[in-house]
Amino acid sequence: METNFQQRDNIIRSKSFDFSVRIVNLYKILYYERNEKTVSNQLIRCATSVGANIEEAIAAFSKKEFIFKLQISYKEAFESRYWLKLLFKTEYISQAEYESLLFDIEEIIKIMTAILKSSKGNQ
Repeated sequence: METNFQQRDNIIRSKSFDFSVRIVNLYKILYYERNEKTVSNQLIRCATSVGANIEEAIAAFSKKEFIFKLQISYKEAFESRYWLKLLFKTEYISQAEYESLLFDIEEIIKIMTAILKSSKGNQ
């Protein structure tokens, strides 16, 4: 039996997955071409965790577990935003790369904010 979230998750699920793919591709460039290893390792961990925790939320057995997993994903999204800003300010990524990825993560954060507000309101 599908929950309400599973029925409406297509947007957040696909956007978080697409964001993870973009981050993995950026990581390869940062690590192998731009020789940046420390911050890119931090970024790939938290940015790919966003989608992974959304997947765990979808598979939650209770509303409480769903909210908990989505809150973890929400925090990871904020951390991802921090590492992207740091990479931009230290000139490892261009303004165009930064703005594009920032747009994506901000959109994911907005969607999760709405889902969390709705979920917490329905408890």
